[in-house]
Amino acid sequence: MQLRNSEHGYGLVAVTLHWLVAITVFAMFGLGLYMVDLDYYDPWYTDAPDLHRSAGVLLFVLVILRLLWRLVNQRPAPLAGHRQFERVAAVVVHGFLYLDLFIVMVSGYLISTADGRGIEVFGLFEVPALLAAEKGREELAGLVHWYAALALVAMAGVHAAAALKHHFVDRDQTLMRMLKVTPPK
Repeated sequence: MQLRNSEHGYGLVAVTLHWLVAITVFAMFGLGLYMVDLDYYDPWYTDAPDLHRSAGVLLFVLVILRLLWRLVNQRPAPLAGHRQFERVAAVVVHGFLYLDLFIVMVSGYLISTADGRGIEVFGLFEVPALLAAEKGREELAGLVHWYAALALVAMAGVHAAAALKHHFVDRDQTLMRMLKVTPPK
């Protein structure tokens, strides 16, 4: 089993990090939608936000690990059939996804620490509040968090649609390179 990427495809680490981030983003979006309608008497009223914040901190760590892995690992060569427009679009979309991920995570952190308290992560450790409590920060950060999360899920949908287009219309290996570990050739 190949851990590192090769010129021809992605290794186990890159594939695993990709799918862990993707699944976590969609699960967090679903949980976020669910928890905004909870009332004070719902048993998930405090548990859902605690889970959302804890998973958000772990997602931040996963994204950092993914970026570090990209820095120290070669990227597979673009497939021969990809046009210049597709290559540029892929770079732009990936850049947007990473930037928007950080906007979502930082704004979530700012919401959670607006009262000056840190974020308890699954009862194991606490991420401290780096800024003093500030009235109004939670509302502004909440708006940024909401719209950035919507944009993230929408762009992830575009990303997935492009992968499906490559697979079913172009019949190339774009999608398969991220669904399975490619052995070295």
